[in-house]
Amino acid sequence: MSQIESSWKFAEELVTESDAIAEARQHSLEVGVEAVSPAVGAQLAVVAAASNASSIIEVGTGLGVSGLWLLSGAPAAVLTTIDREIEHQQAARDAYLQAGIPASRFRMIDGRAADVLPRMNENSYDIVFVDADPGSVIEYVEHGLRLARPGGLVLVAHALWHGRVANPAVRDSTTTGFRTLLTEVSTSPAVISSLSTAGDGLLSLIKR
Repeated sequence: MSQIESSWKFAEELVTESDAIAEARQHSLEVGVEAVSPAVGAQLAVVAAASNASSIIEVGTGLGVSGLWLLSGAPAAVLTTIDREIEHQQAARDAYLQAGIPASRFRMIDGRAADVLPRMNENSYDIVFVDADPGSVIEYVEHGLRLARPGGLVLVAHALWHGRVANPAVRDSTTTGFRTLLTEVSTSPAVISSLSTAGDGLLSLIKR
């Protein structure tokens, strides 16, 4: 294992997850849903806390791991989370309630993100978190930038797509989509961007 790989492993193992998050992560593993890594989850909590977020929208509920991290960093925030898998959303709902999060702090929307996002109000959210169909990541980020308030954030999970984005020889459509997104936002005057290599990569955008 290289020193860089050792550092990544150290950063992941340094994070202590709450019992609720650990349980949701285990449930995710059991059903084959890829959740954000502990280090990425911790970054989500830090960003949510630093931005004093009160309104968060999540594209891709999963089984609640990322939602729990976001809400842990923003104890006054309301989370709107979108997913087309009703069973996953029910599991996430149970995870939130078991963690002591009241139902008034989250709203679940069942449906395809491509259908739901156009109906959401623009300039209304402090944080937009994208962790859904990777083949639609560019479309989701475009919607995210519309929904985020000026100065708000768009966060994109799996931005390095299993280490494939950094290899120019890999040209499948999903990898190319992430690579195109990263290239475009790095020079866009509309955002301030940063790419973290924690976990599977976390892209952070601040809407100017």
